[in-house]
Amino acid sequence: MKRSILNKILAAAIMFLVFGCKAKKQLVQAIVSQPAVTDSAAVPTVKTDNSKSEKLAAIQSRQINFNTFSGKARTRLEIDGKGYDVTLNIRIQKNKQIWVSISAIAGIEVARALITPDSIKIINKLQSVYLKKPFSYVYQYTGRQINYGTVEAIVVGNAVPEFMNADAQISANGNNTIISGILNDLAYQTTFGADLKVASLGLSNQKSSQKLDVNNSSFIQADNRILPSVIAISSAAGQNSFKADLHYIKTDFDQAIDAPFKEPKNYTLIN
Repeated sequence: MKRSILNKILAAAIMFLVFGCKAKKQLVQAIVSQPAVTDSAAVPTVKTDNSKSEKLAAIQSRQINFNTFSGKARTRLEIDGKGYDVTLNIRIQKNKQIWVSISAIAGIEVARALITPDSIKIINKLQSVYLKKPFSYVYQYTGRQINYGTVEAIVVGNAVPEFMNADAQISANGNNTIISGILNDLAYQTTFGADLKVASLGLSNQKSSQKLDVNNSSFIQADNRILPSVIAISSAAGQNSFKADLHYIKTDFDQAIDAPFKEPKNYTLIN
């Protein structure tokens, strides 16, 4: 495989991480269609009160609480009509950092990234270079409305906090609940299933030609948490576009994790 193609895989994988991914538990015995438990306590009864505040509170009660997350995902990327297989190892320390290792050929690591609320760092082992940028670097793939907290929420399948606001519109479509609105030119729509877990997320910004669609087709119960397990992602940002299908083979919550990341002295820093 040519190095230029591998570089495209690296760029797409990093873009995918920024936009979001979901997780499933290794060796799960059954798909959960109507979850009966949440993180560590019984699921609060969803009230029938139709007020916006009651509905938002009910949805918020179904979000995942965690301190750390780690997962391994086999991912199929489609770039310029061609498909590639990569493996992502992701580790999160809540509110602090997202670490990812990307493997492409025979399990060999080709890149490593570290995202914090303030910065993004990428080591490209293919060309012995590394990149060090402020978090705003991701805006070339997303909108300026996306922040670290947004990324973290999407990664674990939670509702994006900024979209759960009093100005949002709430509507029903059968058993689904839809929250939609516009936040600083970013149009958003989140669809929640009957269990009030995120079924799909759509973001678009016509002014900057940016669009993202995430569809979660089934859910599992893992570590007393309900997670989407089958994910289809389609994204476009200017001239950059890709599709990704994710299948996580292992996840863990609240375990001790390490996130090794050392800027190599013999690598070239690039802009």
